[in-house]
Amino acid sequence: MRQSLSNIYRLGVKELWSLWRDPVMLLLILFVFTFAVYSSATSMPDTLNNAPIAIVDEDQSPLSQRIVSAFYPPQFARPAMIQRHEIDPGMDAGTYTFVLHIPSGFQRDVLAGRPAQIQLNTDATRMTQAFTGSGYVQQIVIGEVSAFVNRNRGRADLPVALEMRARFNPTLDKSWFGSLSQIINMIAMLSIILTGAALIREREHGTIEHLLVMPVTPAEIMLSKVWSMGLVVLLASALSMALVVRAVLGVPIAGSLILFFTGAALVLFATTSMGIFMATMARNMPQFGMLTVLILLPLQMLSGGNTPRESMPELVQNIMLAAPTTHFIELGQAILFRGAGLDVVWPRFLAILVIGAVFFAIALGRFRKTLASMA
Repeated sequence: MRQSLSNIYRLGVKELWSLWRDPVMLLLILFVFTFAVYSSATSMPDTLNNAPIAIVDEDQSPLSQRIVSAFYPPQFARPAMIQRHEIDPGMDAGTYTFVLHIPSGFQRDVLAGRPAQIQLNTDATRMTQAFTGSGYVQQIVIGEVSAFVNRNRGRADLPVALEMRARFNPTLDKSWFGSLSQIINMIAMLSIILTGAALIREREHGTIEHLLVMPVTPAEIMLSKVWSMGLVVLLASALSMALVVRAVLGVPIAGSLILFFTGAALVLFATTSMGIFMATMARNMPQFGMLTVLILLPLQMLSGGNTPRESMPELVQNIMLAAPTTHFIELGQAILFRGAGLDVVWPRFLAILVIGAVFFAIALGRFRKTLASMA
């Protein structure tokens, strides 16, 4: 037993030295846990940010001026005041995403109770901003008109008042979700890539034949890759959590980091096994890269990290229960976002442990067959 542990340790150290001499993989690790985390927190393409808007104010009334002043950063850029004949050229050139046309006599019709019309032109080629921004513009215009009318006609309070209280993210800061979700996703992705690439690298360099003549077993070889690459991912994610997420972005962590990284260690046991299995299926690094794309994209898109699993078809939800990333994302979000304890997430821990054991057994069987065919 002591000799087996010694072999696993020494082989793992060899893997760490091999990784240290691979500048491409080191650059990938640095990029994934620094720039990728920061950009995911700050770019936020699904939100409305400094959308260009122009306004044609033909009414020149207090109400129209009130509407114009309601558009300001960060949702919208400062409105550009243009003339009616500039609408189509500006939209054709892509200068404005939204153009609001306030016709003459708008305030007079509103105060007189007559039907009043206001036109919103939207560049629908900018899908995300067009869909989200149209709703924002409608809410702003309706809100300003209602406030103006109530002030001039006397306010009538509704019998029901709705108060919104946001839990776990009181300021609705979207960077909180983006940075932490990126780390959760990258832990699984990078562990698969590093472990599979380590095995492919040994095969391409011919060092796998050296291992075959040494007094080591396939299980020891596989475990050495699991602990060494898993340790690299854990250290990189912990540094990213401390330096990028907490220090640079200022994102608070609600739960226990020890509990989270315990779950990360369990999921790494499963994902590194997946990486080894995929490496035994591929003959070289390009094939492994293509196979990785086929595996990682469904894992990231269907595990609940990008979209809620409840919005997916029931068949997909059931199938993805066999993926360790599904349970890891749920426990990671519960711990980091909502401060959940072990009494809440222990079923996810158990599921990851069982799935990891199954994946390890399958990968070990495939790895033994691969080594036997090379002997």
